Amino acid sequence: MSAYIIAIDQGTTSSRAIVFNASGKAVSVAQHHFRQIYPKPGWVEHDPMDILDSQLRALSEAFAKSGVKASEVAGIGITNQRETTIVWDRKTGRPVYNAIVWQCRRTAPICDRLMAEGMGAYVRDKTGLLIDAYFSGTKIKWILDNVPGARERAERGDLLFGTVDTWLIWNLTGGGAHVSDYSNASRTMLFDVDALGWDGELCRALEVPEHMLPEPVASAGCFGRIVSGIKGIEALAGVPICGSAGDQAAALLGQGCIRPGQAKNTYGTGCFALMNTGERSVRSVSGLLTSVAWSLNGKTVYALEGSVFNAGSAIQWLRDELGLIDSAAESGKLAASVPDNGGVYFVPAFTGLGAPRWDMYARGAMVGITRGTTKAHIVRAVMEGIAYQVKDLLDAMERDSGSPLSVLRVDGGASVSDFLMQFQSDILRRPIDRPAMVETTAFGAAFLAGLAAGVWGSLSDICGIRRSERLFTPMMPGPAAKAYHEKWLRAVKRAEKWEEADGQTGGMA
Repeated sequence: MSAYIIAIDQGTTSSRAIVFNASGKAVSVAQHHFRQIYPKPGWVEHDPMDILDSQLRALSEAFAKSGVKASEVAGIGITNQRETTIVWDRKTGRPVYNAIVWQCRRTAPICDRLMAEGMGAYVRDKTGLLIDAYFSGTKIKWILDNVPGARERAERGDLLFGTVDTWLIWNLTGGGAHVSDYSNASRTMLFDVDALGWDGELCRALEVPEHMLPEPVASAGCFGRIVSGIKGIEALAGVPICGSAGDQAAALLGQGCIRPGQAKNTYGTGCFALMNTGERSVRSVSGLLTSVAWSLNGKTVYALEGSVFNAGSAIQWLRDELGLIDSAAESGKLAASVPDNGGVYFVPAFTGLGAPRWDMYARGAMVGITRGTTKAHIVRAVMEGIAYQVKDLLDAMERDSGSPLSVLRVDGGASVSDFLMQFQSDILRRPIDRPAMVETTAFGAAFLAGLAAGVWGSLSDICGIRRSERLFTPMMPGPAAKAYHEKWLRAVKRAEKWEEADGQTGGMA
């Protein structure tokens, strides 16, 4: 029997592929980074061909390194950076513009107009989201409005839209499948999360032709097969693509959070906390979002979600732009080299603030600097800033759910930092459960594909695969943790609404 699943894990800064066996063990991994494009302050783009090429190279290498035969691969699962928007020509397959990345804030004025027109309540009711530049709908409109001839081509039916899952599936199947699973579709601000279909009124409000949107589908099932002739993966021709979920939904599943009330946080480029709410699409009163987690066997599971726009990206900033560290791994050691933050607080609002504040015009701020501030204090402040944001998310999640979390399951690149995880536990006042296998996002996608392909029999099988590696418990005295957080809230006030809606910065000219 075919007993291997390949997970495609297409992220914001890199493309990876992981081969898993039936025990959930990663047999081989390959990863390739790709260009980040910043045309203007607050704008973030990717070249869609860079995304595709880097992902194909990763897929080819992971398969080659695994030693697995193509006949032993039961299927492929895809997980991806969500909201990132690609529009391409259905005949040539060429993008009409760079991918507009989820972090990009260029469409904030479009969001302002929608809010001024009173669309906020309708968007919340239908989509479970808040109006924000984060989501795909306004990005599609921007492309159609700003790329010469794009709107006319879209109206004629010549252009297609997709988030990254759709883009990859379309290319891997040679244009045979133009689909998006419900978890990704629910992040476009065009999707009715209860009816599980595109909302005509929202499409009209954003002037998005509905025929350019992909077909919404459940999370597991045969979406299509890899076509022959794709360079580097010729041997995988005919393998079914049979699982798909946005990265955070996949991580929720990969962490074994299959019961209502269970929650996880992923520390990636951004931070994303999700709580399983079962088959009920709960609307938040605390600035959180409602999304589809997954849909299997006719049952759709929802999640409450809070999103931090900049987390691991702040550590990359320390390394790449400031040169204060040589590697991300160095950050935790440097932060731990000082007994405290020296009074320094950092708000990583490079591209605004996400939940629960949803401030598109906030910008990064560092406060409390003195002549005695060292490099270590700055690095520590940046890492602590990640933990404070997660606390704010989970405080809101507890208010919405009506019950405190007993434990937070964690994953993502920055979760390997013992310093950050201990500080997170101290500030949150909850245990932090780090799994032995940190590839939970990729495994969530693999598990969906494996369910469709018969490698695993039921959703509960994942609970027997996940294992804890370490449990972090609060060690800082409660009053000290409270004082830290209160000063963080003061720092956030300095960062909020810094960039004016007209594009002028706050402060003196």
